[in-house]
Amino acid sequence: MSIHPEQQYLDLLKETVEKGDRQVDQGHGKATFGVFGRQIRFDLSKGFPLLTTKRVYWKGVRHELFWFMTGQSNIKYLVDNDVHIWDDYPHRMYQERAKKGEFPEMEKEIFIGKIKEDAEFAKKFGNLPRVYGDMWRHWPTKDGKGIDQLAWAIEELRNDPSCHNAIVTSWNPEYLYTMAKPEDANRFPICHNMYQFNIKNEKVSLQLYQRSADIFLGVPFNIASYALLCHIVAKILGREVGEFVHTFGDVHIYEDHFEPAKEQLKRKPKAFPTLSISSDLKSLNDFNLDQVKLEGYDPHDTIKAEFTVAGLRDANNKPAGK
Repeated sequence: MSIHPEQQYLDLLKETVEKGDRQVDQGHGKATFGVFGRQIRFDLSKGFPLLTTKRVYWKGVRHELFWFMTGQSNIKYLVDNDVHIWDDYPHRMYQERAKKGEFPEMEKEIFIGKIKEDAEFAKKFGNLPRVYGDMWRHWPTKDGKGIDQLAWAIEELRNDPSCHNAIVTSWNPEYLYTMAKPEDANRFPICHNMYQFNIKNEKVSLQLYQRSADIFLGVPFNIASYALLCHIVAKILGREVGEFVHTFGDVHIYEDHFEPAKEQLKRKPKAFPTLSISSDLKSLNDFNLDQVKLEGYDPHDTIKAEFTVAGLRDANNKPAGK
């Protein structure tokens, strides 16, 4: 009897819970338990790896990836589509300025409502420069023109299917952590920081390197997102999909996620759904979400857990709260 591919994830979750080294994050003060240097892989021809031992937020996966792929950096697109996974960062940045007296303080729900209803407010306060999609499509250059890494990688694969260099990175030291000048530093983390496409046996595969991975809440979402990206690029190139390979640096679980994780570990995986992409998709700029169709997703129930806003930096480029 073959082992269900989701078992790789469950085994890593179990290892992180049972053997993870305890550490405390400098920013939010919460304890995590982690392991370092792991890998899981999925043959995308044998089902789409949208995990089944709990429901994964597929709507969020789709819209966030579209946001990335179109190079957007303002959360208004997500808010307009009722996806709120990036709300905390711009709101906290606004609140910092409000506490200095620059603007009136505003609860997050009201802030997000204004992002949705007021385009000028969204333009002023909803932007997250140098977020993933911005780096994928507009990598900053000294001549100011920028580099469209994703478009380049696709054309490189089209022109040279044997290439080994179709890499897209979001990790720009000029804007990250204490490598950056405080006024230039990203205020949010770059966690899934580099991916590479490769063609073997005429099929397109994608490997992601994720330096920091929240195994319970974040990783199921990341698996689905980059597997979907692989499908999209394969379709643009007129090829079949190969593997999604997920390589991890730090894999961790928050202490308050232990009980939800133990509940998930009791469950048995179900059959993966299938994914299809319209044959109308011929180029990166033609992509739209109507071209993606998921069928047969029948997961176990949702398991709720508290989301931690990790990696947030304050205006002095220090971990928020310190």
